[in-house]
Amino acid sequence: MAYYRPPGPPPDPALVRSLTQQQLALRERLRLEPLAQAPRFIGGCDSSFPTPDTILSVFVVLAFPSLELVEKVYSYAPVTMPYVPGYLSFREAGNVVQAFAKLQQHPDVVMVDGHGVAHPRRLGIAAHLGVLLDVPTFGVAKHKLFGTYQEPGPTKGDVTPLTDPKTGELLGEVLRSKDKVQPLFVSAGHRCDQATALRLTLACLRGYKLPEPTRLADHWAEEFKKEVR
Repeated sequence: MAYYRPPGPPPDPALVRSLTQQQLALRERLRLEPLAQAPRFIGGCDSSFPTPDTILSVFVVLAFPSLELVEKVYSYAPVTMPYVPGYLSFREAGNVVQAFAKLQQHPDVVMVDGHGVAHPRRLGIAAHLGVLLDVPTFGVAKHKLFGTYQEPGPTKGDVTPLTDPKTGELLGEVLRSKDKVQPLFVSAGHRCDQATALRLTLACLRGYKLPEPTRLADHWAEEFKKEVR
């Protein structure tokens, strides 16, 4: 997901308390478990902000394991919530749900451009969306949000753990998706476990840094922006 951080005054403390309570309630519904069966379709989603006041969310669906593009949709809407650090998913999730509702072919699992449980309160955008949609999700992020790790080796497929700096809890894994590029941060979301998240990410690599579901979601976001400008 797009890490758009508009300038402005500090967030309203009452809003932060409310969002925290909502996150903790959503977290209570979170389930980390292997997929019941191998997926036939895998989704990818991404959001961006064409302007400070609008959001564009894209869903693509690919056949798995061929990764042939089956469907692509988007939702474009006004932004309804200010940016609050650590609560970006509330700014994006509603519009992503609207994009998901337009799909004719629902995916068996969704790869989200963002974090799953690799979040201070274990509810990044991938986990948040999984609970809202009640579908298996996991996150593949380009930047670390939370946790500590050792840099993985320089070769495609090299992996190191991402852990909570205080408790040592495994939050995700740091993956070198292509030789000598910056690593990705893979974490389970909802109804998906870490082993499955990493396995599917590796299975979706096709020579680019980003795996195909999120790479194509990002690609189509740029194309769809031309329609809404």
